[in-house]
Amino acid sequence: MEITINVILTIVGLAMLCFGGNWLVSGGVAIARKFRISNLVIGMTIVAYGTSTPELAASVAAAGEHSAIILGNIVGSNIANVGMVIGIAAMLVPLAVSKSVLRKEIPIMLGVSILLVLLSFDGELSQYDGVLLLSGLGVFGYYTYKDAMKQRAENKDNIKDEIKQGANNVYLKSAGLIGIGVVLLYVGAILTVDNAVILAKEFGLSEQIIGLTVIAIGTSLPELITSIIAIRKGHTDIGVGNIIGSNIYNILMIMGVGAALGGVMVGADVYVDYLIMIVFSLSLLIALKTGMIGRAMGICLAVGYVVYLLVTFFK
Repeated sequence: MEITINVILTIVGLAMLCFGGNWLVSGGVAIARKFRISNLVIGMTIVAYGTSTPELAASVAAAGEHSAIILGNIVGSNIANVGMVIGIAAMLVPLAVSKSVLRKEIPIMLGVSILLVLLSFDGELSQYDGVLLLSGLGVFGYYTYKDAMKQRAENKDNIKDEIKQGANNVYLKSAGLIGIGVVLLYVGAILTVDNAVILAKEFGLSEQIIGLTVIAIGTSLPELITSIIAIRKGHTDIGVGNIIGSNIYNILMIMGVGAALGGVMVGADVYVDYLIMIVFSLSLLIALKTGMIGRAMGICLAVGYVVYLLVTFFK
């Protein structure tokens, strides 16, 4: 009976993720249009922050005694975001990717991934390391802010015209949709993850494996749902920007907060997962020549992720 309740609560959580993802995308797109900011920037900021709240909640809850879950959650989520989310999305619809994304944002994602590996060499992500990662978050936030303001300045006249036409009401409605979407994503992810962990423990899985697989998949569901909804609505840049932004925030913000709260121990076996995370991220650079993540690549990413899950469960 108890397991049945856990399954029902997991399904309820998934439904909340679907509704939350839909409203988050709708609000983000409306703001992007009114402010003349690209969908990519909105995807990497508002949408990425929103869909990263489950990882943040899970990591804060696990800080201290269950720090292995934090590291597994972050690394596993970043692998899932590329393998599962982009893989499935590209299988549904080939993803057109801006050359600027490949030349700037994806290298930033790779850079922070490598930084995480370098900080782990002493066997611990200390509180000082956490502060360093959070400082990096500030630098990245400033970079995206300047990019958004540049785009806004280039379309200043259009923005003034729309404000004169009463666009403030649209901003309030969009902000409301984003707020409700984030709350639903947050609560839905907590329901999904908590009950999935209970079910996983019935099979005797370790905390690190739970973090790398069950929690990583659970907290990546907002990215999956949001990206698929955005792509189905024709907003590919939001879908891709959401993944890139989320992977960057997972390391700089969520790992930063988790380490700053009490440090995170790093086991020797996690370096294999680090390598896989970086390889999956590097695979996105294959699209540099064509500007497209096609169905064939989507299938490769998804199959690669399934293989990774199987190896992780049975190693």
